[in-house]
Formats: sequence, structure tokens, C-alpha cells
Amino acid sequence: MKQDADIEAQYNALAGRPDYGLAVLPDWTRRSAAYRAAAPCSLDVVYGPGPRERLDVFPAADASRRPTLVYFHGGYWQRGDKSLYSFIAEPFVKNGVSVVIVNYDLCPAVSLSHITARARGALAWIWRHAGRLGLSAGQLFVMGHSAGGHLAAMIMAADWPAIGSGLPQDLVKGGIPISGVYELAPLRRTSINDALQMDGTEARELSPVNHPPHPLAPQLVVCGGAESAEFHRQADLYSRRYATSERPIERHTVPGCDHFDILNELARESSAFFGKALRLAGA
Repeated sequence: MKQDADIEAQYNALAGRPDYGLAVLPDWTRRSAAYRAAAPCSLDVVYGPGPRERLDVFPAADASRRPTLVYFHGGYWQRGDKSLYSFIAEPFVKNGVSVVIVNYDLCPAVSLSHITARARGALAWIWRHAGRLGLSAGQLFVMGHSAGGHLAAMIMAADWPAIGSGLPQDLVKGGIPISGVYELAPLRRTSINDALQMDGTEARELSPVNHPPHPLAPQLVVCGGAESAEFHRQADLYSRRYATSERPIERHTVPGCDHFDILNELARESSAFFGKALRLAGA
């Protein structure tokens, strides 16, 4: 499919942050390393056979009785690493919410269909092994940013009993997709699809807008005020399609934040965004 320069500009968030490699990435790396060094944690826990199927666990005090937030990183399913995002766990753990940060195999080594299935597999694995991890299986929430926001939304739509014997339909109690892509077709007209190699069928099948989420689980759908019009359209489309009186979906815009600064605001304990996330997670 021919690339579209206007659509490319809407979705290529890195192009709008020339300081990403010089300032943003080093800052996240430093803060995350410092938190891992200071906090009780279990790193590189194996949840599957893939080379990157590992997760980091940051338990809150009395974790077996407290909620757990499972986080999926961004990078358009083709880059990124859990080690960059340990800093996000710090304010949640401080406020009684355990955090699990998940790595997953990346395109083009695997397909987006594979990544989506294995992201759901990670949640099922965490539920089954919560006791060994010291976590509460009955209080799992999911959060993801960018590509991880897409994965979080697909996780919210999972039919858990069909995925694995004994898995409860309400395995995930709520979701926080951040700056996600919920309708994948536009990405086929960008360079992002060079690694994904999505065809039209896969784009439709893996678009959260085509998969109703759990009928009762609440969600907080978030986008930065300084993000492109397409990211806002995506968040609006998903929220409006699936919000009901029984399924509360709050659409929140974080003022002044672009696609990357929104994570700094999430990790700021005094921010309205963090407060909303904390409340959704039941803390």
C-alpha cells in the first residue's frame, strides 16, 4: 500500500521529538535504573518461550491483598524494552498498587497477531502464578502506552474462558490505554507497517474498535493534549463506541503533554492523571 505523507506525520511521534534519543530516553533510563536499584523487585521473570517473554515485578507492601497494574510498553510493536519504564512503577507502589512491566517479542521477528495473543497469554500467566509472585490474582488491571495501549485494549476484549481452562471472564478488572491506536488501518499507509506487514484482514481483526471490551470493566482512555489529531480521533472513537452506563469509560486528555511527556505526567504523584489511574486501579 502506498504511503501517505500526511498520515505518516500524524502517527510518527518520534519525528516530533528530535530530543528523544538525547534527553527523553536517557532520562527514563536513569530514573528506571535508580528505582530498580532501590526497590524490592523480581526482574526478568519468564512467562513464555519467546526470547523476550520476560516481566519485571514491583510489589507493593502487602501485595497479596493489593491491586496489580500490568504495563505494556510502546514502540509500535517493533522496538522498546521494559527496562525503560521501571520509573512508572514507583508512585503506584508507593500508593499500594503493585506493578508488573511486560516485555514481548517484536516485529518483524513475529507478527502483530502473535504479539497480541502472547500479551493476553502474559495476563493469563500472571493470573495463574500470582501466588508465586506474591500478588493478588483477583485484582489485575492492565495499562499500556502507544502500541501498549493497543495491547491493553485488546486484552480488555479477551474471552478468557476460551483462551484457557479455568480462566475467569472477569480476569482483568479494568484498563488504562494511553495514546493507543484502536483502528489499525491508517498505519498501513505509513512506514510503521514496513516491519508490521499488516494486510487489510489483519488490520481489521486486530483493531480494538472491532472488539467490544468486557461489559462491566471500567476504563480510562488517555491522550496528551499536544498529541496529533489522529491520536485524539482514535481515543475518541474507541471511547464513544464502547462506553455504556454499565461499562464506564472515561476519556481523559492530559493538558500540554505530547506522546512521550504523557508518561512523565503519569509518574508524577501529584498529577490529575496519576490520581485517576490510581482510583481506577482501586487503590
